[in-house]
Amino acid sequence: MQRNFVDKGMCADWAIHDSENDKGQRNLHIHVLLTMRPLTENGEWGAKQKKIYDLDENSEKIPVIDKKTGQQKVDKRNRKQWKCHTADSTGWNSKENAKMWRKNLAGTINATNEQLGIAVHWEHRSFKEQGIDREPTIHIGAVANALERKGIQTERGNINREIIRNNMLLEQAEEMLMLAKQELHSAQYATYKSMQIKNTAVSVKNEVMDMIAKVRERKGRLDLPIVSGKHLRRISDRTALQSAGNAEKFITTRKIDSFESLAKFTEDRERKYQQLETVHLSKGQKLNRLKELSKMYVLFAPIQATYKESQSLKGLAKMRYDKEHKDSLSKYPELKEHMQSLLQNSEKIMPKQWKAEIQSLQSKCNSIGKEQTKTATELAYAEVIGYNKTNLERELQNESRQHNRQQSKTKQREEEI
Repeated sequence: MQRNFVDKGMCADWAIHDSENDKGQRNLHIHVLLTMRPLTENGEWGAKQKKIYDLDENSEKIPVIDKKTGQQKVDKRNRKQWKCHTADSTGWNSKENAKMWRKNLAGTINATNEQLGIAVHWEHRSFKEQGIDREPTIHIGAVANALERKGIQTERGNINREIIRNNMLLEQAEEMLMLAKQELHSAQYATYKSMQIKNTAVSVKNEVMDMIAKVRERKGRLDLPIVSGKHLRRISDRTALQSAGNAEKFITTRKIDSFESLAKFTEDRERKYQQLETVHLSKGQKLNRLKELSKMYVLFAPIQATYKESQSLKGLAKMRYDKEHKDSLSKYPELKEHMQSLLQNSEKIMPKQWKAEIQSLQSKCNSIGKEQTKTATELAYAEVIGYNKTNLERELQNESRQHNRQQSKTKQREEEI
């Protein structure tokens, strides 16, 4: 703060925040409030902008010409007008400065972490600047953030949850793409393709692989459905799903040898996804309730202690104590009622146990979330492959009808001749 701001003449007010979302992801960040106007020597605020006159090639001021009269314009005070523009008097309010300050802060934190042996690296650049194909979350704001902490979902919160979910799916798709590329020219894959091309009697026919190969030969990639399926729509970047190599990898690793087995695989994964969704929802609701209990207890505990202290006193001492703690004591009935409304079935107040349960539930929710992402990606591949089967059959039927019509027209012309 001193080096970047105060030494340059700014006043800096800052606060460090360390929050955690409902998925257990930390958001450690800093807010800095700065002045944009300089202070003069007599302690008064200076101008934020200054006027700069435009100059011609002879370094002379350029007059403002009235189009009607062809003469130089004058203002109400009969002063001549000259072309000019405004500029920041300090240069503080620029995006370049913001980038420099973010870089400086990240560098300071990383150097300190290295000295302390903390294996955490801070990055000041955006995803786009780093070349990372990820969508950044949006700023949620104080009002929405307060509602989210109470377990009330907001529109901006839902947008961020969707972004986080899509980024996770993208990471899963990219991982599968990388594995597919690594094994594309492996001996096993080369042997399979050789056997497929030669059509030897030893090879085992796989109708799903044959369909993928036909689509690859016709188009170079798989088609995506015009209307996305319920699992396909969960994936933001679907390029990986169009890769025929990825589809073949998916089929071989899951040991799918027919469209009948693909349908059974899809049915099993649908059942698994629904089970995961049910468990995740149940644990998520319990997790949110415990978090709300913990937050409420933080507010209630000191008020309750004040109330108990008041009850232990008598006479003048109690009157004096109650007067000094009037605000806290007035909040006790409402906070007690709210606290009791959150407790279930004569549940006792056990903050340490709540904390342990929250950590356990958070870990389980994260694990289930990863499994949901994996399962959703598998179902998305199944949806794309199933669509391409139907689409290929339709295209071949259209081509066959067109060929038959052409032959019929040719035969008719020959008979007329």
